[in-house]
Amino acid sequence: MPRFLFSILLFSSLISSCHAPDEIVYNPFAGPNPWPEIRSERIATLLPQAMQRANVEAWAVLCRSNNNDPLASHIGCENAVAPAVFLFQLKGDDVYSIVFTPPGEATALQEIALHDSIAVTSRTPGAITEAARYINEQISGNLALNFSETNELADGLSLTQYQRFTERLNSQVRNRIVSSEELVYEWLSVKTPAEIEILRKAAEITSQWQYEAYNQVVPGRTTDRDVADFLKSKMAGIGVGDAWSPDQNPAVNSGPDRGHAHPTDRIIRAGDVIQIDFGIRVHDMWVTDIQRFAYVLHPGETEPPAHIQRYWEVARDGNRMVLEVLQPGITGYDVDRVQRNWMEENGSMDVLWNTGHPVGYVAHDVGPSLGGAQRGRDPHPTAFRELRAGNVFAYDGFFMWEIEGGTKTISVEEMAVVTDAGAEYLTAPQEDLILIPSN
Repeated sequence: MPRFLFSILLFSSLISSCHAPDEIVYNPFAGPNPWPEIRSERIATLLPQAMQRANVEAWAVLCRSNNNDPLASHIGCENAVAPAVFLFQLKGDDVYSIVFTPPGEATALQEIALHDSIAVTSRTPGAITEAARYINEQISGNLALNFSETNELADGLSLTQYQRFTERLNSQVRNRIVSSEELVYEWLSVKTPAEIEILRKAAEITSQWQYEAYNQVVPGRTTDRDVADFLKSKMAGIGVGDAWSPDQNPAVNSGPDRGHAHPTDRIIRAGDVIQIDFGIRVHDMWVTDIQRFAYVLHPGETEPPAHIQRYWEVARDGNRMVLEVLQPGITGYDVDRVQRNWMEENGSMDVLWNTGHPVGYVAHDVGPSLGGAQRGRDPHPTAFRELRAGNVFAYDGFFMWEIEGGTKTISVEEMAVVTDAGAEYLTAPQEDLILIPSN
């Protein structure tokens, strides 16, 4: 197959998917979705620990149609229509779950068999009233509800839902209501071994496709948007989704820094340092976030200029230094400090971004923030949380410098999982700048 392959469609130059019409494309995510089994395991094994650590006896999640709770799929109410209450009650080292639901959704919930009990309620007085009655009679400890200032995934309860539910609780229960943010943090921040293997496969293909995308670039002809279109075609080929907003995934930028932004029609040319920031969603549940960088050689060049090579090496080595300190017990703030010290020693401009963030169910997931040590930005509260085995991160090695029109940042972003023995990459990291020859 030739190195550069383009097709003309509707007078626009688009990069082809590089697959013959009858070619069978390997899809590691074909087959049954493993989420139902993994979800059941997470509720049975991780939720009790999370509730104990959060000092919560019960957790009530109110579910409904059209504007459902962000955690609906995690607890089994993704198909809710009429209002329902999913209640999790800590009993010793186990969690007992009971769903208060109208008849319309009861049959499906019984067949899924995720919960210990399905309490079928009449439309009047309704599931919310019946759930409140049960809580008033059975719960003597803290009751967690989904409201939070710092955790969007734990902030799914609307004001009207809160008012409608809590007015049915007695005063003793209302005095013991707490935010679910700590419970949700403890529960979602740790991924199971099965989930890590899924993320590992997804990370491998995310990285592989970026190398393939760079292999299609023709300087002076290919645009940033063409590169993005190529990656979109790869996603469509096996039916995976976007890890974040589709308009900005992938972010492809061959010019000055644009932050989180959509790709443009800027033509890639000699001397450019190109950034691809790309993530996929697999099984409609787990996401990746990986960046790969390339340099476009001038005619006659066989390697990057010395200063570009040094910037790359500083950023890459900063990424490797972070991996060395990713281990249970260290805080995200201390991890970020390692990166900041390295950048300062090597003359990088200040970078506003955190070194890294949890990744898994969303691109910026629940867990410790690898940040807080940069100038001009207050640390997120989770920057002071200790890392734990099973935390998964997307994190960068940085170098920023001035170029015409603004700044340029190399942000060597890899995915890694914390283990009892330290940390390991989920896919082979980028060791060298990808070099794109000019005609």
